[in-house]
Amino acid sequence: MSINIPPETEIIYPETDGQPMAENTLQWDWIVKIVGELREQYAGQDVFVAGDLFWYPVEGDPKTVTAPDILVVFGRPAGYRGSYRQWLEGGLAPQVVFEVLSPSNTDEEMAAKLAFFERFGVEEYYVIDPYTPSVEGYHRQGDHLFAIDHLLGGFTSPRLGIRFERIQDELRVVGSDGREFQTREDRVSEILLELQRTSEAFEQVRQHAIEESRRADEERRLKELLVMKLRELGINPDDVLKSA
Repeated sequence: MSINIPPETEIIYPETDGQPMAENTLQWDWIVKIVGELREQYAGQDVFVAGDLFWYPVEGDPKTVTAPDILVVFGRPAGYRGSYRQWLEGGLAPQVVFEVLSPSNTDEEMAAKLAFFERFGVEEYYVIDPYTPSVEGYHRQGDHLFAIDHLLGGFTSPRLGIRFERIQDELRVVGSDGREFQTREDRVSEILLELQRTSEAFEQVRQHAIEESRRADEERRLKELLVMKLRELGINPDDVLKSA
């Protein structure tokens, strides 16, 4: 009697849970801003930056998964991923992750995320609350993630070289080049404003040149009239103009 052995069942690693990437435009803007700026900062380097991507740290275990709002992996090339399966990425865990809070986030959920990131090797973890606005940070010491003291007091991310600033009621992220992180729309608006200022300055110069030309034409016309009158009076204009 033969025994039929079923073929090995393929393990499915879902790439979505059907939930939206962000719950509102404020959260979305923060996610897109950080992802976009970091991708620009590391363009051409082996640094993978993604937003809301499922991260599977354990091969064969699709239930152990999380989707950080932003993850950064040094040592892995940029490019398309349906999910981040760590065993296919040289075993590298994301070194830096961000969470941007939404109104639905609970303390229990955030505690679970911190425990996950701590367990699977994240080096730096930042939690941005865009509504307060405020930010909390954690960095790895040994096997644990510890809260960063004085995060807004000049702390610079060891991995990313960025820092956080709070000016009045506005939270800002400043890049390694000293420039504030912006959304694409903010960058375009800034460029358009600069173009407008340049255009206005050019128009002022043009108007000034036109006015100077008018003055020169008027002076030339007056000089021609003066020469004509002197000649009518029998006076040599050269003698008068030289003495002038």
